[in-house]
Amino acid sequence: MMFSKKKSPVKLTKLSSLVASSMEVRGDVIFSDGLRIDGHVKGNVNPASDAMNLLVLSEVGSIHGNVCAYDAIINGTIVGDLEVLHFLELQENARITGNIRYRQIRMNCGASVDGKLSTLEDQADITNVVELAANQAAK
Repeated sequence: MMFSKKKSPVKLTKLSSLVASSMEVRGDVIFSDGLRIDGHVKGNVNPASDAMNLLVLSEVGSIHGNVCAYDAIINGTIVGDLEVLHFLELQENARITGNIRYRQIRMNCGASVDGKLSTLEDQADITNVVELAANQAAK
């Protein structure tokens, strides 16, 4: 019997930046295109603009701060709020301590969230999230 994998709505974006497993970043991270985090970030993670971008947090990575992205695939630990404008995938090793705002979500068995889940209802919500991320990035 063949099983088909569901096609992900995440647009494959070039992962142009990497925080390697041997790295710890202290301070805010602002990224374009795609960012993969295998290491540890102690600060907020925000996109440089409202363009489509992708954040990938591996099972060995962690973020202690608030996170904003267009698409996100999370398999590590986030301690802080997470806002995803398009599609969020929480894989089996994802551990989120904080509130999550999203448009679409896929949560695999094993993922855990200690916080409130809420959807981004309309374009005004998305605009507010983008403006908040831009303001945080400008600080």
